[in-house]
Amino acid sequence: MNSERMVPPAKAIEARTSVAEASSELRRAHELAQDYLRRLDGLAIATRLTPDELRRSLDRPLTEEGVPACQVLEEMAAEVEPGLLHSANGRFFGWVIGGGTPTAAAADWLATVWNQNAAAYACSPAAATVEETTGRWLKDLFGLPSESSFAFVTGCQMAHVTALAAARHRMLARAGWSVERQGLAGSPGLRVLAGEHHETLLRALRLLGIGTDAVVQIDQKDDGTMNPASLARALERDAEKPTIVALAAGDLNRGAFDPIAEVCDLARRHQAWVHVDGAFGLWAATSDRFRHLVHGLEQADSWATDAHKWLNVPYDSGLVFVRDREAHRQALSIPAAYGVDVPGVRDQFEWGPEWSRRARGFAVYAALRTLGRQGVAALVDSCCDRARDLVAGLERLPGVEVLARPIINQGLVRFLDPAGDHDRHTEEVIERINASGGAWFGPTTWEGMRVMRISVSNARTTEEDIEHTIAIVRAALNS
Repeated sequence: MNSERMVPPAKAIEARTSVAEASSELRRAHELAQDYLRRLDGLAIATRLTPDELRRSLDRPLTEEGVPACQVLEEMAAEVEPGLLHSANGRFFGWVIGGGTPTAAAADWLATVWNQNAAAYACSPAAATVEETTGRWLKDLFGLPSESSFAFVTGCQMAHVTALAAARHRMLARAGWSVERQGLAGSPGLRVLAGEHHETLLRALRLLGIGTDAVVQIDQKDDGTMNPASLARALERDAEKPTIVALAAGDLNRGAFDPIAEVCDLARRHQAWVHVDGAFGLWAATSDRFRHLVHGLEQADSWATDAHKWLNVPYDSGLVFVRDREAHRQALSIPAAYGVDVPGVRDQFEWGPEWSRRARGFAVYAALRTLGRQGVAALVDSCCDRARDLVAGLERLPGVEVLARPIINQGLVRFLDPAGDHDRHTEEVIERINASGGAWFGPTTWEGMRVMRISVSNARTTEEDIEHTIAIVRAALNS
């Protein structure tokens, strides 16, 4: 028999999984992480490698007997880094991506080492208790009703799924239909009244079997917010049909906030469920300066947001809150014969869509304890200030048109072409900025125009980063 193809003996496996071996691996991982963070601000933000170049570097044959652990880590760090988008850099202004604070990252490392399945209290009493505490803190920070239930999920996508599952349960139950037992076939169906909405809301409706045809588009005002008069007319039509109203607390392009209090008042008269998509904008509720934007927030029925955006904890960390605890639990919970019943505790699987998941609560718990109320508010305020500084600085450059000034941390600009092809020119300038490696922006289409979207949600972004970025854009315009 060929010895090279033999399964490694038990002692070899033990050596690779021993505590002593793990300590050397963890030390090396820590050194590599520290080295990366020291160099982060000087790295070109976007990769210049092609997909084929990355495959040639990383797509290795899987060996029979494995490779020494520290060698794997060192080679992986060296070969992966050129293919990273260094979005933790303070000059990344593309999608709404937080930078990851050191405390949150360290807590996430500990969560990985502890390797707890945060499915139920019996799986990890500490993970369950941390989530229970953190959920209470967050409801208080956002000003949500204390009786609301909550869940930690992967991101706003699953937060929407969870909240809308609760809404589906309650609205159909009022019509005498049990969606959990009977399914959706033959049900009265649902309609979803929405203004500006994210694609994740649509996918949640698909996943829940409600379907995107259920969406009724509500007219918007010039500022991008839902028109209450248009909503009132829609609510009057088919008034007997179970209805969900979807609101934006900080839309993706302008950071606009729908008039939450006014909408909730209208919805309540028609027994409609109000769901708030606050993927990043919900955090405005933590700031004295911006809390007015979410006036009436506590009157809604469900809320979705992310901690990996403005709180700057590592991915993946989404949050969902539901006023109607019973609807939430009925929609998500299902008994299992192998469960361990511990009286008087909160089992996480009864409130979220997963049975097996990492203990996301530890990083959020650590971040909130480190920042405190004032620190969270300061993080929000700082990002909003930096966004305004950046848009104001770009506006002073020749050939820049500001299309949307920041309400919070989002803005829109485009670059004007003397020949009149503004869309092409905007795309080209963005490409030149990103190719410089010193800053990164994403393009999008807004009101039929190609524009550059500005998002500031990184705790690392400084005034110097803004000044540097304006200089980079100036150079891109002049090249």
